Amino acid sequence: MADPSSYRPQPGQIPDSPGVYRFRDEHRRVIYVGKAKSLRQRLANYFQDVAGLHPRTATMVTTAASVEWTVVSTEVEALQLEYSWIKEYDPRFNVKYRDDKSYPSLAVTLNEEYPRVQVMRGPKKKGVRYFGPYAHAWAIRETVDLMLRVFPVRTCSAGVFKRSAQIGRPCLLGYIGKCSAPCVGRVTPQEHRELAEDFCDFMAGRTGAYLSRLEQEMRIAAEDMEYEKAARLRDDIGALRRAMEKNAVVLADATDADLIAVAEDELEAAVQIFHVRGGRVRGQRGWVTDKVEAVDTAGLVEHALQQLYGEEQGEAVPKEVLVPALPEDTPALAQWLAGRRGSQVSLRIPQRGDKKALMETVHRNAQQSLALHKTKRAGDLTTRSRALEEIAEALELDGAPLRIECFDISHLQGDDVVASMVVFEDGLARKSEYRRFQIKGRVGDTQVWHGEGQDDVRSMHEVVSRRFRRYLLEKSRTGEWDPQDGEDGPPEDDGKPKRFAYPPQLVVVDGGRPQVAAARRALDELGIDDVAVCGLAKRLEEVWLPGEDDPVVLPRTSEGLYLLQRVRDEAHRFAIQYQRSKRGKRLKSGPLDEVPGLGESRKQALVKHFGSVKKLRQATIDQICEVPGIGRKTAETVAAALARAVPAGPAVNTATGEIIEDENPAPAGASSERGTEQ
Repeated sequence: MADPSSYRPQPGQIPDSPGVYRFRDEHRRVIYVGKAKSLRQRLANYFQDVAGLHPRTATMVTTAASVEWTVVSTEVEALQLEYSWIKEYDPRFNVKYRDDKSYPSLAVTLNEEYPRVQVMRGPKKKGVRYFGPYAHAWAIRETVDLMLRVFPVRTCSAGVFKRSAQIGRPCLLGYIGKCSAPCVGRVTPQEHRELAEDFCDFMAGRTGAYLSRLEQEMRIAAEDMEYEKAARLRDDIGALRRAMEKNAVVLADATDADLIAVAEDELEAAVQIFHVRGGRVRGQRGWVTDKVEAVDTAGLVEHALQQLYGEEQGEAVPKEVLVPALPEDTPALAQWLAGRRGSQVSLRIPQRGDKKALMETVHRNAQQSLALHKTKRAGDLTTRSRALEEIAEALELDGAPLRIECFDISHLQGDDVVASMVVFEDGLARKSEYRRFQIKGRVGDTQVWHGEGQDDVRSMHEVVSRRFRRYLLEKSRTGEWDPQDGEDGPPEDDGKPKRFAYPPQLVVVDGGRPQVAAARRALDELGIDDVAVCGLAKRLEEVWLPGEDDPVVLPRTSEGLYLLQRVRDEAHRFAIQYQRSKRGKRLKSGPLDEVPGLGESRKQALVKHFGSVKKLRQATIDQICEVPGIGRKTAETVAAALARAVPAGPAVNTATGEIIEDENPAPAGASSERGTEQ
């Protein structure tokens, strides 16, 4: 690991002008490429105190052994050179998007004497016109099948074409009218090329003029009583309209635009692109990348734009590019895009209307893509096995942790403190084993703390203690452990498996060193020494072990890190869900909720009969007994509960000083008194 100060250039050596820089490692391999408006200011940021750098940036500068730069004239030149170098050197610390699958495109080989329409995958070739990409190849074939009726362009391979020319007989498509059969000379090369160009124009969105021309020809044929020709044109128009209907109109103003959305977490990001031409979605594609450099959403957008348009020219770059965040060098990017298109390109964030709504759809697709990517990695048996082995090796466990339990604490500014426990067995979530806890501030009969405030460490100690105390009680039931003095006796054996009967091999806590220490202390106090403990800190994704001053840093490509992250995120989700539910019930609770045995139906009946809780409080027991379904014992319990509840002070009109009487009935399930919802 190199010291950045050992290769830091002298401040006077670095020019104060736009340029592109490269960090190289000790083997002279380029590990990072970046650009800057001012090389002097940007490079100075890398050579500050390493402790103050982002962890990913710190890893890069300590891996590097030298830095070099190239001065350019403009920021646009810097953008182009940065893209070229990233493509050439493939640096390990630069964000590189990879397709989450190979998307097919509709291609027209205009570089051949007889252009061919076909499905293509992989890198684009010079002289070939592309449309898409599409989500499925069958969608392309259905569209082509409809359009060949109107544009009978060649679709056969070179071998079939050559064979038909030799024998002087076209293939089946030539006989049924879906190919103009240039192989046997039915059309000239020029006529066939014109068909291919009309096909491309229609696919590019210039549909209105062509349909109008066909409709005019159909009317003329009908007037001339050429009914067969008119019927054929009518069927051609219907086929083209069906082909157009396969792509629904999403932007009413026939916009040509690309919409880019990003979904990201601490480790990865997914990008989705919708290609809209003529107001219709003509193609879709997606990428997933590891966030190997310190980059925000705007930076991810900039990298996506470079990769998306770096090899494109002309109309392949649309007039409008809609993004979720504008990159730092937006004017330079817009100028670079305009240079590739040959005319002005608008780069902006949609603010309202159809474009914003469509951007939200693209963002949902990006979120789904990221979730699917993570699920695929977690669902594969080989991947799960490797993840468990990596965790065991990194934490120095005796064996793979086949059962992992993760704990998380959730609260809202210290109120409604709850905890969650999620269970993963063999790398998969075991939701039937999930448990949730309401933090009480005590363990057994010992008061630990008062339960108020944001003390996550003490909450973690309590919940781990409670979970494993239940485990020890289950062991005592089988005679494996003798409970200590003062503990509750074991539950009766009913032959069913108990909730906390199975111990984990690994306990994961959401947090850093303090939370890990609290969990380890809870286990030590109970005499449990065969369960490993670790913590996963969310900000830097570091794994902390008890008693260690430094964290364990798993490689970014580690399947073990992905599994720990999924476990932690699931515990976080489950805790927040419970905390929100608990808070919602508290805010809706009223004095009637404190009456034991009084269900929702009878509460509604009481409020409906008296009109409000205030009037119910003033009623006598005999009057309460008049409500259907309310007996005398229940009436006495209701009266006693309302008497214990302290009524809030009357509401006052602050303008007049007048006391406002509350005669409105309370909604079902809610309190009618203002003082009880605090």
